[in-house]
Amino acid sequence: MDGIPLLVLALGTLGGLWVIAAAARKQVADLKNHPARSNFVKDHGEAPRPNMPGTEH
Repeated sequence: MDGIPLLVLALGTLGGLWVIAAAARKQVADLKNHPARSNFVKDHGEAPRPNMPGTEH
């Protein structure tokens, strides 16, 4: 019973860090003006996306 407040604190800290990380990821995607570029899960396992225009070598 004595460890429950510590468990709540630990889970709350992890949850807070997750929220901060998600907000930072959204901010980066918004600054790029192309949210799909930052979406790892959506494109994972599929063919690579084409290069952005103007980046061909």
